Amino acid sequence: MSVHPLAKLDHRYVWHPFTQMRDWLRTEPIIIAEGRGAVLEDVRGRKYLDANSSIWTNLHGHNHPQINAAIARQLRKVAHSSALGLANEPASLLGQRLIDAANRPRLPRLSKVFYSDDGSTAMEVALKLAYEFARRTRGVRSPRFLSLKGAYHGDTIGAVSLGHVDLFHKAYSGLLFRTESVPAPYCYRCPHNRAKPQRADAREYRKCNWECVAKVEQRFSAQKQKGDSYAAFVVEPLMQGAAGMIPQPNGWLKRVSAIARSHGSLIIADEVMTGFGRTGVPARDASLFASHHESVQPDLMALAKGMTGGYLPMAATLATQAICDAFLGYYADFKTFVHGHSYTANQLGAAASLASLDLLQSPKSIRDRMTLQNALEENLARLWDLPQVGDIRQVGLVAGVELVKDWRTRAPFPLEHRAGIRVCDAMARRGALTRPIGNVIVIMPPYCTTPAQVERIISALDESVSEVLGGPTYNRKARRLEREKA
Repeated sequence: MSVHPLAKLDHRYVWHPFTQMRDWLRTEPIIIAEGRGAVLEDVRGRKYLDANSSIWTNLHGHNHPQINAAIARQLRKVAHSSALGLANEPASLLGQRLIDAANRPRLPRLSKVFYSDDGSTAMEVALKLAYEFARRTRGVRSPRFLSLKGAYHGDTIGAVSLGHVDLFHKAYSGLLFRTESVPAPYCYRCPHNRAKPQRADAREYRKCNWECVAKVEQRFSAQKQKGDSYAAFVVEPLMQGAAGMIPQPNGWLKRVSAIARSHGSLIIADEVMTGFGRTGVPARDASLFASHHESVQPDLMALAKGMTGGYLPMAATLATQAICDAFLGYYADFKTFVHGHSYTANQLGAAASLASLDLLQSPKSIRDRMTLQNALEENLARLWDLPQVGDIRQVGLVAGVELVKDWRTRAPFPLEHRAGIRVCDAMARRGALTRPIGNVIVIMPPYCTTPAQVERIISALDESVSEVLGGPTYNRKARRLEREKA
């Protein structure tokens, strides 16, 4: 088969993100032509299930009629006008909706929305606001920040500085400012977890004394002895995404948030991946944000990715009134927040976001998300039969499957073996698209994905692990009978 003309153009002109281009140029890429629901189709007519929501952005499926119609209606009015000195209708309405959605009874209130373009810029806004808030209200000359090891908060310089991924820090170390870190509660590989490996999520059988929480308290206490607390504690609530889909054990977020509060630090919640229902429907109510699962309300909340339903780049940083007040004053006081973007409060993005919120808050969407969460849990359980599956970590509608040489030892595959990449390539040949984080396979489908489609995705993963890494071939009927006998 000859190389597709579009593939030739891509190879000649396009530089792809997070991609080793020498490898990319060796094969013809999958070129997406259209999509509907959870299914994508390429230019050669091959169909694929979107197993990672087009890099964690798509919520309701592709080509959704309600979001399509909202964008079309807005397009007949105006596509974009500046937010510098002007306001607009959909962004104003969206601001109210976001604030309403982000506030829960008996929790502190978020009051203002600052719009930007993507997760990195939303975090950059939160960082700058927290930095200047500490300087103006506490007189801190050089505010400092605390985040988790392995954290990823975006690609802008401030966001990279908040992260602790060696790959980024080594590449850009000369550009970054210093931030401090504490260990992430990575139960599967925690040095304090005394439990031997089992065929279950490591959070379920861990044996520890919450040393991960104690480390947070120690770091805050050490900083206080230096004369001041951190400007902010930065965290992805419930699950660290790009760190390798690392879930937090129940109660961790609430405990460390209380520590940060007791030391007078702000809390910045990076809900870029976890927001808008991605971490499931809480038992207490239908909150859309991961922080609320443990009754934690941050001072600054960064939103992006699924905000428009996966249609357009748009983000927001939500802040408390106290933070906003620190930037109020007369013109001559020069207290203005000096930061902005050309496409801030874009009308098309706001219109799509309003339609997405309508869908998210409908009873049907809540039911669909609960059905999808249960289907993922049921189907993922089959993967424990594979000796190369070390841990399966699910939080709501997000799952990470960590591949290892042998589950009994937790020995990882060296990254140069490209185990995760090769498994995902094999999944693509079976009609399921996703992208690994090192040795962790991410499963995060759109909310419209049916149980039958979930079964196809997990079957593709199962068969691909067996093909690429060796092991028993997936046999649904035989394994079901074995489980029933057990």
